[in-house]
Amino acid sequence: MNKTANLYARIEPDVKEQAEKVLDALGIPVSNAINMFYKQIILQQGIPFPLKLSQAPENAANWSKEKLDEELEKGYADMLAGRTKPAALYISEAKKKYKR
Repeated sequence: MNKTANLYARIEPDVKEQAEKVLDALGIPVSNAINMFYKQIILQQGIPFPLKLSQAPENAANWSKEKLDEELEKGYADMLAGRTKPAALYISEAKKKYKR
């Protein structure tokens, strides 16, 4: 049997629970998943997925009057065409989707 080393890490409880549900559905023990992650770090010589800062959203405070009018017109047209939902509905859907 291979020698093993213990790893202790502090993880947010909800993140741990959600990840363990996924791994359980895949039939992969947590220790195996961590070992795979470490092996990928070695193979890739770094984190095995891109790490980058998200682009900040455009600041509407810097828009010209014309740009602001254009964006408001787009929103109004979407509303008239029925392509919008009330904010409360979006929040309710998000709570269901990301229920902890």
